[in-house]
Amino acid sequence: MATTVTTVTGTLTPEPPLKLELATIEDVPELVRLWYNAFSIPSLLAIWPDTPGVRQWWESAIRYDMLHKPREKYLKVVDSQTGRIAAYAKWSLETSKERGPRFPPWHPDMDARRNEEFFQRLEDVRNHLVGDGRKNFYLDMLATHTDYRRMGAARLLLIWGCQVADQEDALIYIDSSEAGKPIYERFGFVVRSMTCGLASMTLDVPVKSWRRLCNVPAADSLSVLD
Repeated sequence: MATTVTTVTGTLTPEPPLKLELATIEDVPELVRLWYNAFSIPSLLAIWPDTPGVRQWWESAIRYDMLHKPREKYLKVVDSQTGRIAAYAKWSLETSKERGPRFPPWHPDMDARRNEEFFQRLEDVRNHLVGDGRKNFYLDMLATHTDYRRMGAARLLLIWGCQVADQEDALIYIDSSEAGKPIYERFGFVVRSMTCGLASMTLDVPVKSWRRLCNVPAADSLSVLD
């Protein structure tokens, strides 16, 4: 099954002109730089310290996903005027059991025990809320560069995942920070639990419902599965 990402046109095009594409191996260093731009807050830096070694760990982890995990999709939103990556997302189009370990072994600069406990708690909640045998996808990561906040980049990345979930009749699960909740709620996501300071949210509404909530015409398409 191949995933094709089309250029955004018409009513979905924000300003500056942004284009949705699959990220590539060549993008990995810029994705890591963008991650640290978007998430340089104490709670996340405690998990992923900003050291050269951890940045290399991130690059290796993303490359491994791209090369060996075809259902882990990295998408980018590109400023078509400058070529800069404005935002990116990692959509995991499989259950946690199908995916296997979410991360490679931790880098020595990280607190391995703390990280294992933290992510196991998140995984346990996901399995409790949606692990009843139904197909479910996970928005593993969504990062927007500070230069492109409130310009529609995150919306494009979310629409893509919602469309794929509709096509495959899958529920979507996310762990959201307090700052990220409003955009997810506009898509119809509902908070089901609070875990480790994050909101465990699910989207399980008909395609017409989230399109109506987000004012997305049925004719607008960001993805095709064949």
